[in-house]
Amino acid sequence: MKNLKLLAALIGAAAVLLPAAAAEPLYVLESATVLPSSDTDWDYIKLEPHGSRLFIARRKDGLSVFDVDQKRVTATVANTDGANGPLLLPAIDRGYVVNTDGSITVFALKSLKVLNRIKLANDGGLNTITYDPSTKRLQAVVGSRAAESAWFTLDAMTGKLLSKTVFPFKKMDEPAPDGKGGLFAPARYDKLLLKLDSRTLKEIGRWEINCEQVVAVEHRADINRLLIGCRGDKPVFLALDATTGRQIASVPIGKGIDGMVHDEKRGRIITSNGGDSSLTVIKQDGPDSYRLLGNIQTRPQARTMQIDERNGKLYLVTADATFPAPGVDGKPAPPYFHPNSFTVLTYKPM
Repeated sequence: MKNLKLLAALIGAAAVLLPAAAAEPLYVLESATVLPSSDTDWDYIKLEPHGSRLFIARRKDGLSVFDVDQKRVTATVANTDGANGPLLLPAIDRGYVVNTDGSITVFALKSLKVLNRIKLANDGGLNTITYDPSTKRLQAVVGSRAAESAWFTLDAMTGKLLSKTVFPFKKMDEPAPDGKGGLFAPARYDKLLLKLDSRTLKEIGRWEINCEQVVAVEHRADINRLLIGCRGDKPVFLALDATTGRQIASVPIGKGIDGMVHDEKRGRIITSNGGDSSLTVIKQDGPDSYRLLGNIQTRPQARTMQIDERNGKLYLVTADATFPAPGVDGKPAPPYFHPNSFTVLTYKPM
């Protein structure tokens, strides 16, 4: 008996002294493809559903089309200088991109032929554009930090302007349609999530969100949940009941979230965080169960992201940059992006 006790004690001591097993990687960098580029900034990217064309909004270089399988640029959509946010609708063969001069470029998605460029906003660049399937309408949102936020409602097929709606919020980000006549719209600096009637844009509900800056929102109709990404000194991912607004889960994420995707096959939610150059991976075990799996180091400024539904790969973009010293007023100067350094990063799930 004494020998058995001694053996158990030795095994326990060894377990304490031995290092813990190394964690398995969640994603690994598969490729980093450098593209010809000017000193341009960029914003949103969109991957064609079930396809290989990644549409990249590069402001000076226009809307680039990058084939993720061939790892090369195959086209640039004409008349898209100032490209800021693309939207792709294969069902009606339409593509759209909102531009920094307040215009929207409409093009045929298959051929990339430009059909029109429509000026909407004179007092600020358009930041994002969303399609609501219940009304077959587009909502283009001005992204400036003015005292008010303007939304432009357009017919998705023709691009015809139907109305303009002004909200009393400093900045609003991309709304998430529920497919049943509702839009969930984040008011970034007001810590609010609004529920709007998608036809009239009248407010039919609002919830205070327990975070600093509400940036990303996704509606999951299959589980009646809202997935929310927040910026700030304590950035978090939140899950809410889409009917009541009740907070169900809170998980810490990296700083500077600008992208959030859902990997249904692996039961994962991933955020891309440009502030600290990371991906945060959250495991979703059910409608009410969310836990942090880990964070993956990416590259500086890699903030926007798309997921490939075919294989679970993640695509991010970035470029090398110089950050000048602050001006005489002490305010930070905008970064200078190095020409011919723009890079598409591909991360493979493990």
